[in-house]
Amino acid sequence: MQMADIPFGITDWASIERTEHMGQTGVAYWRTRSFGGICVRMVEYSPGYLADHWCVKGHILLCTEGELHTELKDGRKFVLKPGMSYQVADNGEPHRSFTAVGATLFIVD
Repeated sequence: MQMADIPFGITDWASIERTEHMGQTGVAYWRTRSFGGICVRMVEYSPGYLADHWCVKGHILLCTEGELHTELKDGRKFVLKPGMSYQVADNGEPHRSFTAVGATLFIVD
């Protein structure tokens, strides 16, 4: 990842308009900032959220609240709790997320 031409700045995530993204079940609320080709998001998953697709986008993801279950298409499963993160490359392992209790994530992709 090359980070260039991004002046120093701060983000008050509460002031960023949130957008709604329906899952197969539940809903995700995204607050998004873009810096050149880099997308930074605070994402809140409702309890019972299940992604409606296998994602192939690369991410660095940090769980800040709740609990996130991530399944890889090959059947492996992982659980993230607050303070845990994962990283995956573009077109790496297809993955999808589920949370029974809800989760808040900080994502860079």
